[in-house]
Amino acid sequence: MGHVEVAHLDHTLPDGRVLLSDASFRVGDGSVAALVGPNGAGKTTLLRLVAGDLEPQSGSVVRSGGLGVMRQFIGNIRDESAVHDLLVSTAPQRVRDAAATLERAELAMMERDDEPTQLRYAKALADWGDAGGYDAEVLWDACCVAALGAPYDRVRYREVKTLSGGEQKRLVLEALFRGADEVLLLDEPDNYLDVPGKLWLEERLRETRKTVLLVSHDRELLAHAARQIVTVEAATVWTHGGGFATYAEARRERNERLEELRRRWDEEHAKLRALVQMFKQKAAYNSDMASRYQAAQTRLRRFEEAGPPEIPPRDQNLTMRLRGGRTGKRAVICEALELTGLMRPFDAEIWYGERVAVLGSNGSGKSHYLRLLAGEDVAHTGVARLGARVTPGLFAQTHARPELRGRTPAEILMTEHARLRNEAMSALSRYELNFCGDQPFETLSGGQQARLQILLLEMSGCTLLLLDEPTDNLDLASAEALQQGLEAYEGTVLAVTHDRWFARSFDRFLVFGGDGTVYETAEPVWDETRVDRPR
Repeated sequence: MGHVEVAHLDHTLPDGRVLLSDASFRVGDGSVAALVGPNGAGKTTLLRLVAGDLEPQSGSVVRSGGLGVMRQFIGNIRDESAVHDLLVSTAPQRVRDAAATLERAELAMMERDDEPTQLRYAKALADWGDAGGYDAEVLWDACCVAALGAPYDRVRYREVKTLSGGEQKRLVLEALFRGADEVLLLDEPDNYLDVPGKLWLEERLRETRKTVLLVSHDRELLAHAARQIVTVEAATVWTHGGGFATYAEARRERNERLEELRRRWDEEHAKLRALVQMFKQKAAYNSDMASRYQAAQTRLRRFEEAGPPEIPPRDQNLTMRLRGGRTGKRAVICEALELTGLMRPFDAEIWYGERVAVLGSNGSGKSHYLRLLAGEDVAHTGVARLGARVTPGLFAQTHARPELRGRTPAEILMTEHARLRNEAMSALSRYELNFCGDQPFETLSGGQQARLQILLLEMSGCTLLLLDEPTDNLDLASAEALQQGLEAYEGTVLAVTHDRWFARSFDRFLVFGGDGTVYETAEPVWDETRVDRPR
């Protein structure tokens, strides 16, 4: 088994903001530790420092055992890479190097078939075997069957972008848990997973002998799997040795202790300053007091050089003002609607003001359904239309907003929503995005991108919210603010979700079943299996 130890780590962003200051923690052999904290606090950056993607500006990171990493973008891959490429990226370095060499040799064989090229190809094949490539392919075959329902040979050249976000996540998680690496760094591994997938992940985390450091905002996953909570907030890192059930109380008690220490420090500081001032006045007319005056000055200087205790972090304060507006009684009408190749024809009516959650397994077509209602080109037959005065606004699960790349939140609000800069910064402040208002969209954390998407929906004045996994990247405070905003929203809400806590606030449930049917229930259904279709 491996371990991770971080000691006195500092990291400052290019804009001068201190992200981490004197961060220290240890995840022992075989422990599962959750890294939690507000969006933008530095959790992903800390994982990248541990992984070696970034060099520490000061401090040290020590690891033992092989390292397996799940990046945050897994689930949102939209490039031309194939399943084989994704699996190779999870393999040990020697396998990755051998795979790259073999790929170059294969390309050379396509261009020319002379003897040197054949020998080079034969050597690459031998090196692939020596590095453990064939053993890796046996492992990947089991992973593909478990995650995709098909063997490796059938799907190795399939483009990753054709997989759902949950299928991408499950495939990489299968490879990491089954692999030889003893330390796993998992950045939001539960995002995009359906509830059966989350239950599977919880079980794997409970039974694994590997050392795991993961980032997650799913409270039920944390409660069931995390044995240690590492918190990143206000540039500091602290560790709660118990589980998530006692974490909230531990955080409250810690903040109370910090407040008390700070109060005592302020009182002592005031007393020392008063003492120095008193001896200064007395020394002015009594030379015998000069030595006492100097001693008091020295005492005050040493006290101030030692510095005050840590300031307790302030709680987040988000205010989402989703307004909406009155529409026709029937907001969404579906008649014999069939999502081509996904689900069988179904009828559905959603009325103004309703809160409807769309449930079902990954790959069943839930996101396609929302995109169709948002006006995107989705293959279908039958009718899907919106009622009178219904204006849809789509929250994209993958945050795939190419029109926002290279632009800052402040610029987006000023240009697209005609806000003056101070008005734009005020709106960003309500979502706690003001400090990153001048950062390009693609440099924001996943949670910050999610909050900005919700703010843009607020600004657009849409009367039908189409939310595709809106809580995936939101920290706890942001998710609670979203729920409060939806309760006050004067419009209709249709949300795809696998968040068991979030789903409790909805009125009705539209379930995409494993047999290809779509049906309605009064209570959430979490046990629908993968849709039975050729793969």
